[in-house]
Amino acid sequence: SAAKCGACVKVTGPNGVITAMIVDQCPECSAGQLDLFQDAFAKIGDISAGKIATSYEFVECGITSAIKLHNKSGTSSHWFSMQVLNHNEPVAKLEVSTDGGSTWQATTRQQYNFFENSSGFGTETVDVKVTSESGSSVTVKDVSVAADSETTASGNF
Repeated sequence: SAAKCGACVKVTGPNGVITAMIVDQCPECSAGQLDLFQDAFAKIGDISAGKIATSYEFVECGITSAIKLHNKSGTSSHWFSMQVLNHNEPVAKLEVSTDGGSTWQATTRQQYNFFENSSGFGTETVDVKVTSESGSSVTVKDVSVAADSETTASGNF
Protein backbone atom coordinates (compact mmCIF):
# COMPACT_ATOMS: atom_id res chain seq x y z
CA SER A 1 0.00 0.00 0.00
CA ALA A 2 1.01 3.64 -0.29
CA ALA A 3 0.40 4.31 3.41
CA LYS A 4 4.08 4.80 4.23
CA CYS A 5 5.08 6.75 1.09
CA GLY A 6 6.89 9.89 2.19
CA ALA A 7 7.69 8.51 5.63
CA CYS A 8 11.32 8.41 6.74
CA VAL A 9 13.18 5.53 8.31
CA LYS A 10 16.46 5.35 10.17
CA VAL A 11 18.09 2.21 8.78
CA THR A 12 20.96 0.46 10.59
CA GLY A 13 23.14 -2.00 8.72
CA PRO A 14 26.48 -3.72 9.34
CA ASN A 15 28.50 -0.68 8.20
CA GLY A 16 26.47 2.29 9.36
CA VAL A 17 23.21 4.18 9.72
CA ILE A 18 21.24 6.25 7.20
CA THR A 19 17.95 8.10 7.11
CA ALA A 20 15.91 7.41 3.98
CA MET A 21 12.51 8.40 2.65
CA ILE A 22 10.10 5.72 1.47
CA VAL A 23 9.27 6.59 -2.15
CA ASP A 24 7.89 3.42 -3.72
CA GLN A 25 6.56 -0.07 -3.12
CA CYS A 26 8.75 -3.16 -3.22
CA PRO A 27 6.48 -5.90 -4.58
CA GLU A 28 9.21 -8.54 -4.38
CA CYS A 29 10.11 -7.71 -0.76
CA SER A 30 8.83 -9.72 2.17
CA ALA A 31 7.08 -7.90 5.01
CA GLY A 32 9.55 -5.68 6.86
CA GLN A 33 12.15 -5.63 4.07
CA LEU A 34 13.40 -2.46 2.38
CA ASP A 35 14.74 -1.97 -1.15
CA LEU A 36 17.32 0.83 -0.95
CA PHE A 37 18.85 2.97 -3.67
CA GLN A 38 22.40 1.82 -4.39
CA ASP A 39 24.08 4.89 -2.85
CA ALA A 40 22.10 4.42 0.38
CA PHE A 41 22.84 0.68 0.49
CA ALA A 42 26.57 1.39 0.06
CA LYS A 43 26.58 3.49 3.24
CA ILE A 44 25.28 0.67 5.44
CA GLY A 45 26.60 -2.50 3.82
CA ASP A 46 28.59 -4.17 1.05
CA ILE A 47 26.71 -3.81 -2.25
CA SER A 48 28.11 -7.10 -3.55
CA ALA A 49 26.23 -8.91 -0.76
CA GLY A 50 22.91 -8.06 -2.43
CA LYS A 51 20.93 -8.52 0.79
CA ILE A 52 22.05 -7.62 4.29
CA ALA A 53 20.56 -7.76 7.77
CA THR A 54 19.14 -4.39 8.78
CA SER A 55 16.89 -2.88 11.37
CA TYR A 56 14.85 0.26 10.96
CA GLU A 57 12.57 2.61 12.80
CA PHE A 58 10.29 5.37 11.58
CA VAL A 59 11.60 8.87 12.31
CA GLU A 60 10.65 12.42 11.41
CA CYS A 61 12.13 13.44 8.08
CA GLY A 62 13.56 16.73 9.33
CA ILE A 63 11.89 18.72 6.55
CA THR A 64 11.68 22.38 7.56
CA SER A 65 9.70 23.69 4.58
CA ALA A 66 5.92 23.56 4.22
CA ILE A 67 3.75 20.73 2.91
CA LYS A 68 2.77 20.94 -0.76
CA LEU A 69 -0.51 19.77 -2.26
CA HIS A 70 -0.19 18.59 -5.87
CA ASN A 71 -3.19 17.99 -8.13
CA LYS A 72 -2.96 15.14 -10.62
CA SER A 73 -3.52 15.70 -14.34
CA GLY A 74 -7.24 15.68 -15.04
CA THR A 75 -8.26 16.96 -11.60
CA SER A 76 -11.32 19.22 -11.76
CA SER A 77 -14.51 20.06 -9.91
CA HIS A 78 -15.84 16.70 -11.20
CA TRP A 79 -12.86 14.44 -10.33
CA PHE A 80 -10.49 15.03 -7.40
CA SER A 81 -6.97 13.60 -7.13
CA MET A 82 -4.35 15.17 -4.85
CA GLN A 83 -0.95 14.11 -3.53
CA VAL A 84 0.66 15.42 -0.35
CA LEU A 85 4.35 16.19 -0.78
CA ASN A 86 7.15 17.31 1.52
CA HIS A 87 5.53 16.05 4.73
CA ASN A 88 7.53 15.34 7.88
CA GLU A 89 5.41 12.41 9.11
CA PRO A 90 3.36 9.73 7.34
CA VAL A 91 -0.01 11.03 6.12
CA ALA A 92 -3.01 9.19 7.59
CA LYS A 93 -5.78 11.00 5.72
CA LEU A 94 -6.75 13.93 3.53
CA GLU A 95 -10.17 15.52 3.96
CA VAL A 96 -11.93 18.20 1.93
CA SER A 97 -14.42 20.87 2.97
CA THR A 98 -16.62 22.88 0.62
CA ASP A 99 -18.34 24.85 3.40
CA GLY A 100 -15.47 26.70 5.07
CA GLY A 101 -14.52 23.85 7.40
CA SER A 102 -17.93 23.19 8.98
CA THR A 103 -17.93 19.65 7.59
CA TRP A 104 -15.17 17.47 6.14
CA GLN A 105 -15.46 14.79 3.45
CA ALA A 106 -13.09 11.84 3.27
CA THR A 107 -10.98 10.94 0.25
CA THR A 108 -9.62 7.51 -0.65
CA ARG A 109 -5.88 6.89 -0.83
CA GLN A 110 -4.88 5.06 -4.01
CA GLN A 111 -1.99 2.61 -4.45
CA TYR A 112 -0.09 5.36 -6.33
CA ASN A 113 -0.35 7.67 -3.28
CA PHE A 114 -2.96 10.16 -4.47
CA PHE A 115 -6.08 10.89 -2.41
CA GLU A 116 -9.17 10.79 -4.61
CA ASN A 117 -12.90 11.39 -4.83
CA SER A 118 -14.23 10.02 -8.12
CA SER A 119 -17.07 12.52 -8.40
CA GLY A 120 -15.08 15.58 -7.30
CA PHE A 121 -16.53 18.21 -5.01
CA GLY A 122 -18.42 20.38 -7.50
CA THR A 123 -16.41 23.53 -6.89
CA GLU A 124 -13.23 25.18 -8.21
CA THR A 125 -11.64 25.63 -4.76
CA VAL A 126 -11.79 23.60 -1.56
CA ASP A 127 -10.32 23.64 1.93
CA VAL A 128 -7.98 20.70 2.56
CA LYS A 129 -7.08 19.14 5.91
CA VAL A 130 -4.12 16.73 5.98
CA THR A 131 -3.71 14.61 9.12
CA SER A 132 -0.55 12.72 10.06
CA GLU A 133 -0.40 9.30 11.69
CA SER A 134 0.40 11.02 15.00
CA GLY A 135 -2.81 13.08 14.76
CA SER A 136 -1.26 16.44 13.84
CA SER A 137 -3.04 18.27 11.06
CA VAL A 138 -2.41 21.05 8.57
CA THR A 139 -5.36 22.89 7.01
CA VAL A 140 -5.07 24.87 3.77
CA LYS A 141 -7.89 27.20 2.71
CA ASP A 142 -9.02 27.96 -0.86
CA VAL A 143 -7.02 25.27 -2.66
CA SER A 144 -7.55 25.21 -6.42
CA VAL A 145 -8.74 21.94 -7.94
CA ALA A 146 -7.21 22.84 -11.32
CA ALA A 147 -5.26 20.04 -13.01
CA ASP A 148 -1.51 19.93 -12.35
CA SER A 149 -1.64 22.84 -9.90
CA GLU A 150 0.33 22.93 -6.67
CA THR A 151 -0.45 24.75 -3.43
CA THR A 152 2.00 25.34 -0.59
CA ALA A 153 0.64 25.10 2.96
CA SER A 154 1.73 27.46 5.72
CA GLY A 155 3.47 24.71 7.71
CA ASN A 156 4.28 21.06 8.26
CA PHE A 157 3.61 18.40 10.89
